[in-house]
Amino acid sequence: MADRRLQVFHAVAKHLSFTKAAEALFMTQPAVTFQIKQLEEHFNSRLFERGHGRIALTPAGDIVLEYAERILALSAELDTRLKEMTGQIAGPLLVGASTTIAEFLLPQVLGAFKSKYPGVMPRLFVANSGTVESRVAEHTLDLGFIESSSHLPTVASDVCCEDELQVVCAPTHPLAKLKAVTPKQLVEYPYISRETGSGTREVTDLYFQNAGIRPDSMNVIMELGSPEALKGLVATGLGFAIMSRSTVSKETRLGQLARLALTPRLIRNLSVVYPKEKFRSRLVNTFVQFAKDQLAVMQTG
Repeated sequence: MADRRLQVFHAVAKHLSFTKAAEALFMTQPAVTFQIKQLEEHFNSRLFERGHGRIALTPAGDIVLEYAERILALSAELDTRLKEMTGQIAGPLLVGASTTIAEFLLPQVLGAFKSKYPGVMPRLFVANSGTVESRVAEHTLDLGFIESSSHLPTVASDVCCEDELQVVCAPTHPLAKLKAVTPKQLVEYPYISRETGSGTREVTDLYFQNAGIRPDSMNVIMELGSPEALKGLVATGLGFAIMSRSTVSKETRLGQLARLALTPRLIRNLSVVYPKEKFRSRLVNTFVQFAKDQLAVMQTG
C-alpha cells in the first residue's frame, strides 16, 4: 500500500489546488493540507510555492512528483497482481462516465457486471466528457466512458460503439412535422444546447462547422448540463435540442417528445479511456470487454 501522503501530494500536484484535490480524494481541505505539511517535514523541503491564491511545484516538488507517479503505479500493480493470484474477478472498480452515458446506458452495464461478478465493487463518477478524461489522466479513475474523442496524450482510448444524435423537439413544434432536417434549416429556430465541455456539444459544434455554419451563429437560447433538464425544457416547446437517440426513446414512445434524423446523419463514437502505460488489471480488462459487448448490443437494439 503506497504512502497516503504521496497519494495526497500527487492529487494536489495534478490539480495545483488543495480544494480540487480534496474533492477528488473525498477528503476535507484541512486533511489534505495536513498530509502535505507532513510530507514536507519528512523531506525537509518545501514542495509547493504558495502565493496570490495559487500554488506551483518547487524544484523539489517536481522530483517528488516524478517518483510519486512511479511509486503509486507500482503499488497499485502489486496489489492487483496479488489479488489476481486467487483467480477471482473482484475488488474496487472506479469508473467515470459522461452524463449521457452514465444516466442512460451504463447503469444496465454495471448492474449486469455486478450480477456476474458479485465480488466487484463499482464506484461511478459522473461529469462531462472533458472532466472524466482528466480524472482518468490523473489516475483517480481506472477508466472512463466519454462521448467525444480523446484529447490528452497520456490517455488511451478504444471505441465502444456508435451513437446517433438526432433533433429532439416538442410534438407541437414546427420541426415535428418533418421526417428529417438539414443543419441550415435549424438556424432559424431557437436552440437549447449542452454546455461547453460536453462531448455532445463538441460533436454538434463540429457537425455545424462541417456544414458551413458557425456554431455561434445558431440561435442558442440556453445551455444546460443535464440531458434530463434538456428534455424537460424541450418538452415545453421553447426550442429544439440535439441529443443521443437513446436518451429519448421512452419519451418518444409515450408521445412526449418528437425526434427526427439529421441530414446528413450525425453519428459519433462512444469511447472508453484509460491511462497510457499503466498496468491494466484483469478486472479492468474484463469490464472493458464486457461493457463494449453490452453497449454494442444496446445501441443496435
